[in-house]
Amino acid sequence: MPGFFTKKELADTAPLVGRKQSCTFCGLYKDCKTPKMEPYGDFKKKIMVIGEAPGELEDRRGKPWQGKTGQLLQATLDKLGINLFEDCISLNAVNCRPIDKHGNNATPTNQTIDCCRKSVLLAINKHKPKVILLLGNPAINSVIGHRWKKDLGGITKWRGWTIPDQDFKTWICPTFHPSYVERADAKEVKTIWEQDLKQAIEKAKEKFPEYVEPTIETITDLTVLNEIKSDFAFDYETTGLKPHGKGHRIVCCAIATSENHAYTFMMPETRRERKAFIHLLANPHIGKIAQNMKFEDTWSRRLGVEAQSWAWDTMIASHILDNRPGVTGLKFQVYVQFGIVDYASEVSSYFTTADRNANAINKIMELVSTSEGRNKLLQYCGLDSVYEYRLYKKQKDLILETCLPF
Repeated sequence: MPGFFTKKELADTAPLVGRKQSCTFCGLYKDCKTPKMEPYGDFKKKIMVIGEAPGELEDRRGKPWQGKTGQLLQATLDKLGINLFEDCISLNAVNCRPIDKHGNNATPTNQTIDCCRKSVLLAINKHKPKVILLLGNPAINSVIGHRWKKDLGGITKWRGWTIPDQDFKTWICPTFHPSYVERADAKEVKTIWEQDLKQAIEKAKEKFPEYVEPTIETITDLTVLNEIKSDFAFDYETTGLKPHGKGHRIVCCAIATSENHAYTFMMPETRRERKAFIHLLANPHIGKIAQNMKFEDTWSRRLGVEAQSWAWDTMIASHILDNRPGVTGLKFQVYVQFGIVDYASEVSSYFTTADRNANAINKIMELVSTSEGRNKLLQYCGLDSVYEYRLYKKQKDLILETCLPF
């Protein structure tokens, strides 16, 4: 399609392997009537709708949501006071129509999504929506997949969350694609879908929350911990998952005293140097908060102390609030609740081991062999504890709001 793509795009036919994938590499444009379909809609209420890909009718007419599923989306949004083409702007994870070998509509592949992602991100940055509706798995992959390092999962994991994405400064709201709702032909699916859409639309009226960058204070003298008088969240970084094997140790610890501050320290070698921390754990008048408290409790016993007055387990509370599989991990909760998508990538590889034994030793001591590595680990551990504390505060409010009698 000369005149639509640049000369450079058309000429650049180098193989995909080892290269950043770009628009023309997938080749879908060759069979389209409307290649690289532009975002469509007046965008009056600053809502962006990202679907999967154009179908045959959309490709022929040159705009999205023209078929039966588009009519369902239009009618449902209309019930909620939103006009799809006046109030929203629509595009797709893949903006050229994908077809199978018989010329029928096809589901976008990971490769075509990767190739089209640049266009999607440019549209987000250009239009700066208040809310982004992600409809279906390809849309989730397009906007979240390249930033989520593992276990992306599918729509059943992501639907229903209203994510205050701090990278895009917008609410990201995944839910079912209307084609799934139509195929399911089940009242409960349509009800859930409508609830998700309503919840997302309401977010357009809210002020977007921007979180304060927490202060992570590295300490070497632990006597400052004697000043802590109220509940705190704490987190260990250790040489492995379980402490029972020979050679295991707690490498560092972080203690969050508020939503924006944490102390972090390398675990001292001697009990005398650890005294203030030991006393803090043993204090029955100060509540302890952790993500999966069983982990911190078991490792604390390696220090010769039994932590007293467990106040909150953010993992258990996550399960109480939403019992879907795959949603209780700290990194997932930090993203869906606070919009922070990645703060672990610089250190996460050191927590792994090729040995499947739960008592295997990881590579964390390699990381702390340099001052730069120690600083990265201490920063990461401090963030873990701060986000646990923030999660505790939010979960506590949600559970009290949900469970208190009328």
